[in-house]
Amino acid sequence: MDTSVKTKAERRRKWTTAMLLAPATLWYAVLLLLPLVTIVIFSFGERGPAGGYIPAFTFDNYLNLPTRSKAFFNTMTLAPLGTLACLLIAYPLAYYLAIVANKKYKTLLLVLVIVPFWTSLLVRTYAWIFILGGQGLPKLLAFIGFEGVRMINTPGAVLIGIIYIYLPLMVFPIYVSLEKLDTRLLEASSDLGASPLRTFFQVTLPLSIPGLATGSMMVFILLMGEFIIPQMLGGGKVYFIGNALVDVFLQSRNWPFGAAFAVSLVLIMLVTITVYMRYMSKLAGGRDDVSVM
Repeated sequence: MDTSVKTKAERRRKWTTAMLLAPATLWYAVLLLLPLVTIVIFSFGERGPAGGYIPAFTFDNYLNLPTRSKAFFNTMTLAPLGTLACLLIAYPLAYYLAIVANKKYKTLLLVLVIVPFWTSLLVRTYAWIFILGGQGLPKLLAFIGFEGVRMINTPGAVLIGIIYIYLPLMVFPIYVSLEKLDTRLLEASSDLGASPLRTFFQVTLPLSIPGLATGSMMVFILLMGEFIIPQMLGGGKVYFIGNALVDVFLQSRNWPFGAAFAVSLVLIMLVTITVYMRYMSKLAGGRDDVSVM
């Protein structure tokens, strides 16, 4: 009798759990899985005479991807480079905000990091067009003797825009990890004779890896699909996969080729993120074996 009651209770819990998860599962299937399956199907089709999609089964769209290799090269170069640049700038800033900054001014400093988000992305990007354009920094450099410097419509301009736009997204996850750091560990490391540099690499950095990994993934994933920054600061000369997708889907109306582009982008992101997260998990998992001495 007790077994029967337990079985019924267990079934009731399973049904309750299933009913609670059903709306989220349906939402996930409709908004993520269904569009992804549709894109995969389209990627094996053919372009219609007037554009669009004609059902077929061909690998030509994937075989033609090298014709847009420049977009892949720019994305796979500037996206990791932009992520790394954001990390190198964000970590010292987050460290200062979490550990060094006076508590009285910490809130104000955090607000200043958020302030750029209060302005439209387009407005901020247009501001950089002026700063990097002929009447901005190049004119100032020419005034002090460095003539002929060109900044706008270059990979460097795109990289500057990436750092400016995405830096706050890197700062806050790292800040949260460092904010949770028990300062007694730092004091213990110092008492045991470790130098500040050694304390940082053996205590602070390993314990902040979760925030570092989260911030890096947020920035990298968004950069892989970036469109506005390369379009405006690159002037169409620095082409990302996002720009290629817009061109193929909306201008060429070659939906199957664009779908192959999108599937390739998803696969690249999955492989890159999987490898990165496994590496970061190993670093985080091995931190307990690290001695402050």
